[in-house]
This record gives sequence, C-alpha cells and structure tokens, in this order.
Amino acid sequence: MVNFRLPGPTPLPPAVVEAMRREMIPHRGPVFRAFYAELLRRARAIHRTEGDVFIWPASGSAGWEVAIVNLLSPGDRVLAAVCGDFGDRFAKAGLAFGLDVRRLDVPWGEAVTGAALGQALETHGPVQAVFLTHNETSTGVTNPLKDLTQVAVDHGALTIVDAVSSAGALPLEMDAWQVDFVLSGSQKAWMCPPGLLIAGIGGRAWEAYARSTFPRFFWDIGAARASAANGMTPATPPLTLLYAFDAALGLIEEEGLEHVWDRHRMLGHLTRTGLRNIGLELFADPAYASDTVTAFRPPAGITAAQVIDAMRRDYGIELQNGQAHLADAIVRIGHMGWAHEPALRDVLVALAAYVARQGAAAGVSLTTAG
Repeated sequence: MVNFRLPGPTPLPPAVVEAMRREMIPHRGPVFRAFYAELLRRARAIHRTEGDVFIWPASGSAGWEVAIVNLLSPGDRVLAAVCGDFGDRFAKAGLAFGLDVRRLDVPWGEAVTGAALGQALETHGPVQAVFLTHNETSTGVTNPLKDLTQVAVDHGALTIVDAVSSAGALPLEMDAWQVDFVLSGSQKAWMCPPGLLIAGIGGRAWEAYARSTFPRFFWDIGAARASAANGMTPATPPLTLLYAFDAALGLIEEEGLEHVWDRHRMLGHLTRTGLRNIGLELFADPAYASDTVTAFRPPAGITAAQVIDAMRRDYGIELQNGQAHLADAIVRIGHMGWAHEPALRDVLVALAAYVARQGAAAGVSLTTAG
C-alpha cells in the first residue's frame, strides 16, 4: 500500500470513499434541499462564522477569481502579501483582472509579519483589499493570520484569505479574526477528492459586493446566496463530491475541531523533529513552520527528484518536490487531513535509511522524534 504524503491531494478516509458510492437524487428535490442546507450549516460551524459558506464545483484556485469579481472593481488598488508560489499566483490573478496590484514580497521560507504588512500598507497608501495566504503550501510556512487581518482591518482594507492548505486543519476563526472572504479546496485537509471550492463570506464582503462592477455569472456570490436560501445551488451540484464532503465533515465533528487542530500540531512537530534528527535541513522559518506541510532540503549533492524517486521506488512513499525556482531544491511532506502518526514515522524511518545510504550521518535515533 502506498504511503501517500503529498500536500494535496491527500488520502481519502474509507468513510469518504464509501460516501461517494451513494446513488444520485433529484438535485432540486426536498431531500437534496435538506441535505445541502444542513451541509452549509455544518461548514459554517467549522469556519467559525455566522456568515455565509458556499460551495462550487472547482479547484481551490478558482476562489481567487470568485473573490476578485465579487468584491472588487477594475483598477482597484490591492496589496498582495507574497511569501511563496501560491501568494504569487494570487497576485497574478489580480493583475489578470486589471487590478492595481501592489506587492509585499518576503523571502520564500519566511512569513509575512504584521509589522511588515503595516509598513507596506503605509507605503502603498489606501488599498481596497489585502490578499493573504494563510498557509503557503509551496514552502511550509503558516502566516500569522490573526495579526495580519487585524493590521489590514485597521487600515480599512478587506481581508481576502487563501486557506487552501489550512482550513479544516489549522486554527481559523473567521469571525473573531475579521476574515472577510476565505477560500479553500476539498483536496487538502478536508479529506476529499479535488473538485470543490469552499468559500466563507463575511458581512463586509457583502458590502463590497454591492459596490463591485466586475461582470460575473457562474461565480456570482449573490446567486449562490439566493439559491442557498432555498437549499439549492445556482447550477447542477456535484452530488458525489458533496456526499464526500458531508462524510468528511462528519469525521471532523466526531474527532472535535480543536482535537483536529491538536493532531495536526502534533504531526507537524513530529515531522520537523524527525527530519532534524536525521540531519536534514528544514526550509521554513521554525517560528512559522506549518503543521500541515513540511519542506526540507535534500542532502548536499542530491536533488529533490532523486529523493522522491528513491522514496517511491524503495519504500512505496509518495512525497512532493518544490514549486517554481524551488522545484528541485526542496522536498515537501504532507501531513494534513487523514494523516496519523504511524504513517509519518514510516516516512521518517525511510528517509533516515536513505540518508544513511548516501553516506550522511543518520543523527539521533528516530525514537526520540516527537
């Protein structure tokens, strides 16, 4: 059996796989209406919001476009906080729609701090919105979202948050942290196949929606809201994926959301400690290291591709390389969603054996990890 440790898509729990075997039902009938209304209620609870949560058939990246065309207008000035590949893509999405995108760039592997964001907002003047990445999947960095949203709100900006690799795994308090729009994808910590965009929308976002002049149709959050009031979606719902999401929410509820956060915190600590014990260098700033994905540098003289190929060939373990200019410079281990200690320890044991074979010191016994 493959030990699938990508940072997305992630392994599917048996309950989620089984849920997708359910038969189709009338998607405009009373059974679906009751099912979908309850599904959205439960999703709101996990987002910690009294606002709206809607679901579209799409990848998480579609959420950038949903936010832009519903909350902004052509020429609006925004500030994109970029500390990795996904923050960079978010900024480029803004440019594609004709926004005046100002950037706060920090070195990849480091976090965007509240102080840096405040200084950037002072430098670039008033902005309509700040684009934030909660957890930068490409580098294994978790940005201090609560601090960042407070700074943005203090400067009168909307907070638009990419939480693709954090929602459902890391603490995320949408209302308490004043997050106006948050997007995520089903294939990460939600423990579902790729194909669902989940978006939470707060009160200030609806005020911005009333001012926005971008054309929109499929991504219109107003249409989504009107349909959701009747337990429906504007277009044909992806029933099988919604069944999967329903089962996944049930698993989170059964474990308890705070316990889910604690489990991910433990797995992140276990993975980082184990890698250090092997003698491998972590890529992310330790103060902001992610509890859903860890990136490390291969041993000297070895590429990321060589590590990944050896793990697949010799141990049945799937890891992921870096992105953009880090494609062959770092290896990433996913530990989000349906992830547990034994599978992560197997990865660490395999990596220790691989490093030892390459002639590097194996370091402290892995029994001390965690």
